[in-house]
Amino acid sequence: MPSEPWKKDKWFVSPWNFAEPVRAGLHFADQIKVHDVTLRDGEQQTGVVFSKDDKIRIAEALAEAGVPRIEAGMPVVSPSDAAAIKEIVKRNLGPQIFAFSRCMVDDVKRAVDCGVSGVVMEVPSSEHIIKYAYQWPLEKAIALSIESTAYAHEQGLEVVFFPIDFTRADMSWVLDLITRVAKEGHMDGLVLVDTFGVCSPHAMQYFVRQVKARIDKRLEAHFHMDFGMGVANTVMALAEGVEVLHTTVLGIGERAGNTPMEETVMGLLTMYGIDLGLKYDKLYSLAHLVQELSGQPVPKNKPIVGDWLFQIESGIIASWFMNCGDTNPTELFPFHWDVVGQPAAGWVLGKGSGLDSVRAALKNIGYKPSEEDVAKVLAAVKDFSLRQKRLLTPEEFKSVAAATLPGKAASKA
Repeated sequence: MPSEPWKKDKWFVSPWNFAEPVRAGLHFADQIKVHDVTLRDGEQQTGVVFSKDDKIRIAEALAEAGVPRIEAGMPVVSPSDAAAIKEIVKRNLGPQIFAFSRCMVDDVKRAVDCGVSGVVMEVPSSEHIIKYAYQWPLEKAIALSIESTAYAHEQGLEVVFFPIDFTRADMSWVLDLITRVAKEGHMDGLVLVDTFGVCSPHAMQYFVRQVKARIDKRLEAHFHMDFGMGVANTVMALAEGVEVLHTTVLGIGERAGNTPMEETVMGLLTMYGIDLGLKYDKLYSLAHLVQELSGQPVPKNKPIVGDWLFQIESGIIASWFMNCGDTNPTELFPFHWDVVGQPAAGWVLGKGSGLDSVRAALKNIGYKPSEEDVAKVLAAVKDFSLRQKRLLTPEEFKSVAAATLPGKAASKA
């Protein structure tokens, strides 16, 4: 009997995700593409600095994971950034390589010099940010956009227009601006940009539909996590037909960060049945590489790639795990660890442990404990963990067991 879409060999999610009334409202594009912005917007997170070699290593890892489009940086930022982009292009890794630029001809020239195939071009798009942050006349934003996008197209670049602060702009005004750029300049794609992460998932459907009614271009989604809505907003936008999602590894980026790749692509795969063609088993190693090179701490319970997702402390869950084992692991986890390249699941010892965990741990190190022995060691484990406020290492558990069960060593197998 074939498996249901919500219960595969490697994951088990809610069947309600695939109910007909739910699916009837979804309008995903036939092809959806990941555009990774770790090397540009990700590096804009405070305190993150990627060297040229760092960027090359991350680009190589993104390519290995099957990411089809990489935004390799902004050439105007520094000679090092430009050099990194050139080297990434030179290596011909497989993905399309894009640069990021302001809507200025000189910025475009630098992108052309790097050899990229496309350019994401930013311009302020809300009247208030143009007035207060940029202090430009309104017409200047339009004129620069038209001139520079037309020039980029003449240079053979794929042009993706990126209106900053799109979601706080007056809808009619910003769509008039974009329409003029599309007609008088050039635009292959338009990014729906939630620069400050302020659009709600319920407003996303309205946003996409309003833009689609006026703009007949490929749409892309670039959202931030200031209120934690980036993943939900991205999925909502894709469900309205948006074709490209902008993400960063681990969600690093300006302020609270960008939409994280790991949660988004795994959510699409398991809860919507949409396979983006990535090598999902590379997600964990990719995340660890970016964690190492960015120097940013990653919560151990972070979705998809957190180090403790498959490490079980709770006594009752450890008992379930021992009962299910490798036979039915998705009874305990929504997806199997090897889908994303995580280490195998197992139990650990701490304040939350139970009798089954301690009994198995004692047997693993050679004891033949009685039930009274197990109870004593469990109490000692809990006491140690409470005092130290952490888990026990294997060596610490051996010491606790030996101290708690003196004279029992002779009963070891």
